[in-house]
Amino acid sequence: MGRLALFLLTACLSVTAMAADVIKGERKETFGDVTVHYNTFNSTFLTPDIAKAAELTRSKNQGVINVSVLKDGKPQTAQVSGTVKDLIGAPVPLKFKQITETGAVYYIAQFSVPQQEIRTFQITVQTGDKINTINFQQELFPGQ
Repeated sequence: MGRLALFLLTACLSVTAMAADVIKGERKETFGDVTVHYNTFNSTFLTPDIAKAAELTRSKNQGVINVSVLKDGKPQTAQVSGTVKDLIGAPVPLKFKQITETGAVYYIAQFSVPQQEIRTFQITVQTGDKINTINFQQELFPGQ
């Protein structure tokens, strides 16, 4: 993916969805010198070209979570894992894949969005020997 694709993906990530908890202006957590940015959105926000390049399924019933890790303001590689739980509380593992471009590293995973509901996400980010966890809730809606 080129710079245009990165721009379009970034634009999609800036789309705010309605959340069960109050969404901060910017979804991020800082752990010392490491900052983790995260966002979820419906995969239909992606253009077909970007979805194909990122090997994502574009569907009204598929969500995407994007995580990026910065250390001292610069892209940082990490080990990212996590789960998403529905209202029943059964955790479903998220399978993150790393996307690396010039000046950017981010991690994306897809998950099912069969109906409008609140989901609980737990994301674990390991950089070196440091392991940090982010927990948040998001109300999700199937796309159009």
